[in-house]
Amino acid sequence: MSMIRDLRAAVRPSLRPSLRKAGPALASPYANYDATRDPSASSAIVDCAVYRDGRRVDDRACLTPRGAMRQVRESGGFAWIGLHEPTEAEFSGIAAEFGLHPLAVEDAVHAHQRPKLERYDDTLFTVFKTIHYVEHAELTATSEVVETGEVMCFTGPDFVITVRHGGQGSLRNLRHRLQSEPELLAKGPSAVLHAIADHVVDGYIAVADAVELDIDQIEIDVFSPPAKGSTRGTDTGRIYQLKREVLEFKRAVTPLLRPMQLLSERPMRLVDPDIQKYFRDVADHLARVQEQVVGFDELLNSILQANLAQATVTQNEDMRKITSWAAIIAVPTAVCGVYGMNFDHMPELEWKYGYPMVLVGITVICFAIHRTLKRNGWL
Repeated sequence: MSMIRDLRAAVRPSLRPSLRKAGPALASPYANYDATRDPSASSAIVDCAVYRDGRRVDDRACLTPRGAMRQVRESGGFAWIGLHEPTEAEFSGIAAEFGLHPLAVEDAVHAHQRPKLERYDDTLFTVFKTIHYVEHAELTATSEVVETGEVMCFTGPDFVITVRHGGQGSLRNLRHRLQSEPELLAKGPSAVLHAIADHVVDGYIAVADAVELDIDQIEIDVFSPPAKGSTRGTDTGRIYQLKREVLEFKRAVTPLLRPMQLLSERPMRLVDPDIQKYFRDVADHLARVQEQVVGFDELLNSILQANLAQATVTQNEDMRKITSWAAIIAVPTAVCGVYGMNFDHMPELEWKYGYPMVLVGITVICFAIHRTLKRNGWL
């Protein structure tokens, strides 16, 4: 967040002189705005640039959405505007400048959307769920394994607007990498859309590999011999928590599969044919991750059932031990109960060797029962 604030601080002051000059010539959609500022300029803007022939135009007039679009309409190229968690008021000027559909604008501002691809006139609106793996020393019943964010992308004939929500999924490094590949950026806005999709799916692959290690560790813990004094039931909370995190992962990956297939298979006027080939690779990677995540979910179901079965077996073993000792203790209890009766005619009471014989009898019977139960695995 400090990086974003620094960028905003660097962008806003440098714009004020040029904005004051442009104030009197404001178009009618912004007649109600203060004439000393650009109504399309937003404090949520992270970066704003114009790209022509694959290279960033070094012109301070391009640092505002209005200035960027003026440059595009006069000299060609396309504008790429990046925002981070804009409010409705901050985004309204940009939406009006680029003619974005109100439904897509509402989704972009309020976030928490399902991954999807929608077309509004000459604009593609794509929603991506970003996934970040949360490092943890040990998986517990309350550990957060994956953290989600969102990236919305408006792709038009001559502009790309990215709206990011959440603390993860920054596109700064992606922008810098694309700027180092002008031959790719020269393909237009669809090249940026592909790069974002590829960036998001690459993140899925990294998270899937990390989650697989967590599942392997859980599997080892469940099926390895329990430590002395431990119980199998202690693993249930960890398994259930990991399963919830995998389901969160699944909700980000699965809905995106269809949009990527459409971008890779169906001809679209806004997608360059050369770029469309690259979407096939993204769709293939996404399909592989989707298979992994579905497999994770099924494997965790099996591990959870195995853990519960082991807990049940452990409880049965404990019950058998308790029952066995109860059977052994029942022998002296029964004998003592018999000779504790107050009858006058009990010949054993007056027998000289009665007491030692009863003790010997009890010991022999208890030993025989113990040996039999131990041989049968009850003790």
